[in-house]
Amino acid sequence: MEVDTPCLSLGSISDPHIEVLTSQTRSQGEDLTYYLQTSPEYAMKRLLCAGSGSIYQLGKVFRAEDVGRRHSIEFTMLEWYRVGFDHWQLMDEIQALLAYILDDDTLMCERLSYQDAFLRHTGLDPLSASLSELQECAHKHTEYGLQETDRDTLLELIFASVVEAAIGTEQPCLIHSYPASQAALAKTHMDDNDQWVAARFELYWQGMELANGYHELTDAEEQAHRFEKDKASRNEMKLADRQFDERLLSALKSGMPECAGVALGIDRLLMLMCEKKHIAEVMPFAHSRS
Repeated sequence: MEVDTPCLSLGSISDPHIEVLTSQTRSQGEDLTYYLQTSPEYAMKRLLCAGSGSIYQLGKVFRAEDVGRRHSIEFTMLEWYRVGFDHWQLMDEIQALLAYILDDDTLMCERLSYQDAFLRHTGLDPLSASLSELQECAHKHTEYGLQETDRDTLLELIFASVVEAAIGTEQPCLIHSYPASQAALAKTHMDDNDQWVAARFELYWQGMELANGYHELTDAEEQAHRFEKDKASRNEMKLADRQFDERLLSALKSGMPECAGVALGIDRLLMLMCEKKHIAEVMPFAHSRS
């Protein structure tokens, strides 16, 4: 079923690595801050908790990030949730969707664990490397790293600067089994090597991230705990505080069905399909022309 959720909300994501756009207004004499949504995820999950069944949405989302070759503050996202699916089944579905869109029945996505991709392109095991090894690797490939003490920040820096450019060059690549510390709103589980990993995946093609999917976390208490951890990280990074989406937590407490969800960046997919180098080339009303 197709759904339509608000672009503005009193609640926002807690992720300290994603900045959001805000809008100020007044209601009955009270100053209010609304957040432009970076994804329809929270509202769609509230619908799932209300018994919607499997749903999808195609619409605009917003992020307060630097405009560049692959980035726009406003872009189009296709997001959908499959009740009864896990992330492995959703990977099968996104592969089938790509094959249909590209009219290529032979299309297959390479599948690599985050650990294997990291080892292949950096020589480091992201799950066991020491902090100093990560700092040295980050500094080797970027101008940063030596003073950074947060493991996930270092891992994301290395992945973005080294691994991303090397994966999905010949065929789309699905990276799965991220570190458990990067689970965000996904479940965690033990992998075949008895290591805790996140039940999530990302789709890369020609060095560009196209999609991000989860076997969705349904535990309200665990989700609240992760929100608090993100809040603490934001405080440590001296970032502005943000209002959690309490309505999402309330909905999760009422129960959300087992499901998997994924968000696909339509503009980036069009870039690759049309062989364009800049996201503005596939956006009639890009930031500079809006």
